[in-house]
Amino acid sequence: MDEPDQGGNRHTALAGLAIAVVLLVVGVWLAHELTAASKMQDCLMSGRTNCNTIETPAQ
Repeated sequence: MDEPDQGGNRHTALAGLAIAVVLLVVGVWLAHELTAASKMQDCLMSGRTNCNTIETPAQ
């Protein structure tokens, strides 16, 4: 029997790996954004008016 071409399998595996990495990065970013939104919502629900974070310049 003829062996299948291994080059096509390698390209498919690399494409699958790239898609998995992109999904992982998007998932981490989304979790970070949802956490920040949740903290802001908790602050606002507690009745505070100064919920924005203040960024100090680096020295």
